[in-house]
Amino acid sequence: MKKLITLALVAAAVAPVFAQEPEAADDAVPVREERSHSSDVWPAFIAICEFPDVPDVIGLRLTLPFSTRQENITGIDLGLWGRSLYFEGIQVNLLRNDVKDDAACVQVGLYNSVGGGDLLGLQGGLWNEANSMRGAQVGLVNVSGETEGFQVGIINRSETMHGYQVGLINIIRDAELQFFPIVNIGF
Repeated sequence: MKKLITLALVAAAVAPVFAQEPEAADDAVPVREERSHSSDVWPAFIAICEFPDVPDVIGLRLTLPFSTRQENITGIDLGLWGRSLYFEGIQVNLLRNDVKDDAACVQVGLYNSVGGGDLLGLQGGLWNEANSMRGAQVGLVNVSGETEGFQVGIINRSETMHGYQVGLINIIRDAELQFFPIVNIGF
């Protein structure tokens, strides 16, 4: 494990050097202005607050103490507070996991959120919320708009539900029976 962490730290430190585009010679053929995002991708990255600004990470991101600058993360996100626009992979941040748009992932932390998009996967923590969800939420409080799957917790709330809720307080807003303790089923 120590070797893996050391390798990740070295890769994060060296990646900015190799991520820069080479300078073109004066007699070189002009390159089209369109750029693919593949040159903006880093395999490992250490995010320290708001510095540095890197658009995409495919691999490992360590958030110390938090990061808000990365747009697309694919892989593993570890730390205290991780934020991104899109996320695919495993997000384990102690305090908060926050994805602004779509996520296909497993989120583990105290507070897990997929705000404006869809979640395909699993959330596990004290408070879990998603705009729409296909998968599972396991925690003390689970909140979702449109849900396909199940929620397990003390308080479960969903606007529409195609699945099951298991907990003390189970609320499905568009169901005929909106509240039912222990087990509630949405069709």
